[in-house]
Amino acid sequence: MFLPRLSPSARVRLARRACLAAFVPVVLLLAGCDLSELWRMDGHQSTLHVAGPVAAAQRDVFYVTWWVTLTIFALVGSTLAYATWKFRVRNAADEHAAPPPQSHGNPLIELSLIGLSVGALVIIAVPTLKGIWYTYDVAPAERANVYEVNATGYQWWFRFDYPTEQATVQGNVKAPLVTANELVIPAGRPVRINLRTVDVIHSFWIPKLAGKVDMIPNRANFIWLKADEPGYFWGQCAEYCGDSHAVMRFRVVALEPKEFAAWLEQQTQTARDLPANVAESDRPKAQFASLRAPNDFSVNESGITDRFEVSPLDAWRAHQIPEKHENPELIAKGKTLFTAKTCIACHTVRGHGAQGVTGPDLTHFAARTTLAAGLLENNPEQVRRWLHNPGAVKPGNKMAKGFADNNVTLTAEDEEALVAYLLSLK
Repeated sequence: MFLPRLSPSARVRLARRACLAAFVPVVLLLAGCDLSELWRMDGHQSTLHVAGPVAAAQRDVFYVTWWVTLTIFALVGSTLAYATWKFRVRNAADEHAAPPPQSHGNPLIELSLIGLSVGALVIIAVPTLKGIWYTYDVAPAERANVYEVNATGYQWWFRFDYPTEQATVQGNVKAPLVTANELVIPAGRPVRINLRTVDVIHSFWIPKLAGKVDMIPNRANFIWLKADEPGYFWGQCAEYCGDSHAVMRFRVVALEPKEFAAWLEQQTQTARDLPANVAESDRPKAQFASLRAPNDFSVNESGITDRFEVSPLDAWRAHQIPEKHENPELIAKGKTLFTAKTCIACHTVRGHGAQGVTGPDLTHFAARTTLAAGLLENNPEQVRRWLHNPGAVKPGNKMAKGFADNNVTLTAEDEEALVAYLLSLK
């Protein structure tokens, strides 16, 4: 390709236009942003506003690298700006002037630049190596107090096993406690999470507590973290894993020791059963005053309310308490439908006869704040939205495929009964 030879003044004009062309889109982008939010960078998945020592160590490495590279940029940029200004073309005669005498360079300057480069690398390398050693595994002094959990990635949700906690399955039969999509941990205590996957590569990431670590087929991996204090944290898969990778999310709930022990006590029990002999006067006429019709939701409509995001930990605590107005008859109908519509083939509900393993454990489903792997808030309307058309909410998921393969259809009455049953599982 032929490029015409430009005069120095033409090159300057071309450079100015290129800078302007690059600058204008940035201005337009920032014009549509809340700059105060951009400056704080303290969103749900911020890596700068952290809540645990592992994430803090990784943040500190980033800050060291950022300051070193910013210093290099300032020095190089200012030198370039000075040279551009000092040796710019001032008049027409300068355009045709002979170039100044060329030389090999100043050995002292070159050696100094090499030394400074090595020094910059050392400044970055020392905290980086310290951070790698620290974040790799729990410090020896804390290993005696470590709490262990297993996390398994599926397309597209997470299963959490508590190997040291025995849950009641039926009668006197016990098995390790299993939950899904919401990992509850003790605050102020190191937690070692063993990472596995049953299908493709996933990546486990809780930005405010720890950096991401891959879940690789046929390879054992792990991560450790500690929450400084009770809190509610957002996590997600950070490795592309298929159609619904972007909506493969989860939550981490850190509780003080006493509250964590109470949660374990509740979770190890079998699924809740409502008494069938409720007096007629105590039975509500309807489980729900009104439910938004599923077809009122747009395909990509958010399933999390602003009210929920104000205080998610309080919302989680509220979910642990059974609803005051429940309809036992509607719940019993939903329980029957749960078996009739083959939901038990994929899901476990301990104590209710459902022992499926390919889908999330639903024994205490209503005690979670989210469903569909952290995508929707766990409330009646969103549960119904999910049951009505799971494929529209999360494309490619196995529940949608199961509905299609088994010709599962639900009427509006069926959906309402199943919602009532699922939300009774506290």
